[in-house]
Amino acid sequence: MLKSSKKVILISALCVGMFAAGAGTFLVQQLAPNRTHVEPEFHELTKPIFYEGNYYKSSAIGEKEGLKLPLDFVQKWIDPTIIYEKSSDSVIITTKDKVMRMKTTELSALMNEKPISLSFPVEKKEGTIYLPVEPLKQLYAFEIRESAKSGALLLFKQGEVIKWGKHTGKKEAQLRTEASIKAPIIATIALNEQVMITNTEEDWYKVQLESGPIGFVRKSDITVDHEETIPLQEQLSSYVPWKPMTGKLNMTWEHVISKNPDTSKIGEMPGLQVISPTWFSVADSEGRISNLADASYVKWAHDHNYQVWALFSNGFDADRTNKVLASYDLRMKMIKQLLGFAQTYKLQGINIDFENVYLKDKENLVQFVREMTPFMHEQGLSVSIDVTPKSTNEMWSMFYDRPALAEVVDYMMLMAYDEYWATSPKSGSVSSLPWVERSVTTLLTTDKIPPSKLVLGVPFYTRQWTEETKNGKLTATSKTLTMEAAQTIIKEKKLTPTFLADTGQNYVEYKDGSKLIRIWLEDEVSIKARLALVEKYNLAGVASWRRGFEKPVIWDVMKDALPKVQP
Repeated sequence: MLKSSKKVILISALCVGMFAAGAGTFLVQQLAPNRTHVEPEFHELTKPIFYEGNYYKSSAIGEKEGLKLPLDFVQKWIDPTIIYEKSSDSVIITTKDKVMRMKTTELSALMNEKPISLSFPVEKKEGTIYLPVEPLKQLYAFEIRESAKSGALLLFKQGEVIKWGKHTGKKEAQLRTEASIKAPIIATIALNEQVMITNTEEDWYKVQLESGPIGFVRKSDITVDHEETIPLQEQLSSYVPWKPMTGKLNMTWEHVISKNPDTSKIGEMPGLQVISPTWFSVADSEGRISNLADASYVKWAHDHNYQVWALFSNGFDADRTNKVLASYDLRMKMIKQLLGFAQTYKLQGINIDFENVYLKDKENLVQFVREMTPFMHEQGLSVSIDVTPKSTNEMWSMFYDRPALAEVVDYMMLMAYDEYWATSPKSGSVSSLPWVERSVTTLLTTDKIPPSKLVLGVPFYTRQWTEETKNGKLTATSKTLTMEAAQTIIKEKKLTPTFLADTGQNYVEYKDGSKLIRIWLEDEVSIKARLALVEKYNLAGVASWRRGFEKPVIWDVMKDALPKVQP
């Protein structure tokens, strides 16, 4: 019996010991840190590039002054508007005041069309375009730091604040893939080694080593050391966009088809500041520009204190436009002609009016405006562009990248007319007020166009619509009327205009046999309502199409209705 008891006690002791050993092993497994080492995700890259704690998919090449960055990296993290033009094998960079063209493998480049020398060329390697970093640093506010230890490159943009920490423990600290001791180790942090602290997660810091690796380290191993602000280098530009001394911009277009008007017959236009004659247009697919400019017209305008912003049109020819926008050389050919015309005729600005453009040419149009604007500004010229209201019509509306264009130009004219166009199958207002307001608010809210750049285009014309039923089908045809012509019809037919709340306009109609004649009027009432929108949304001003279609009194209406003080 005694022997049996001893045996039971012994077995029990052995079980307790085994349980304790198992529990100890379990605790060790749970509490012991992971000692596994793994390679960083970017370990296959020979010269990885980092920005804000992220690494790029491609390596840089070269080193020090000969460092070159992949084009797609530069587009993603420095400037998305830099392009590689395959047809000319060129990289083209545009900033607010510079246009730089670098051809692959060539050490000569163009800066605002002036030759410059490069120490290292653009390079094409295994399908990737690499840009030399030195000219980039002249154009953009950033700096690159290269690790002597690993060759890793860290990008910093000017004005950014870096939070630095230092490892102050007694032994090396582990940088782990996640904020846990069970996560694998990416790298070790030496005593007094500096790290960039990018985030905090409970008892852990997310950090990046100067040699590249990114991961998590215990807070207890790191002492916050200091903050560094990447210094700002002021980018100076001599160009200051023109604005009226007081009040809002008041511009009108002068429609010139073959010859300029007799200025002696043009009446007073009180309040007008800028006039835009339709003088220049793309003449052919080689980039030649037709010129209807008249020096005597400019003198007349200047004598009346009007600025002249000549209009440049694509002639509304989609195929020709496609060809002249396709290459840097043709775009620059047009730009140089416009600059020459501006000097010859003493112009103060260029108004771009490209309409009926293929959707596929959307980016090329933006590129043309980006390349053109620095040259115009260098010569002190204002740059504006005309756009239609937004719609789903590709060649009337969708080809305009309005946000991208607005970033570049001084003013954007919203052509808020032709709601019902000349060949519309239905009759209606040229520009009903609700439609105009929706067009304005869409650009301000959806496209984020600054109101200080948005100019409301208003019509001085209307249309006389003729509706009749043929073979059981209602048809509508139209002809354009000036304000005076519409008033003449009203007097001759002894009509009384009716105000339509749904369009915000006066309206008349009458019968001509079986035909119904309808006119949505443009007059003092409609113009005042449009100018109220300029004030309501604090727009830059108003532009009218076109001079000569208005009643003389309209100029006084506009002068009195436009806000007098610049915001």
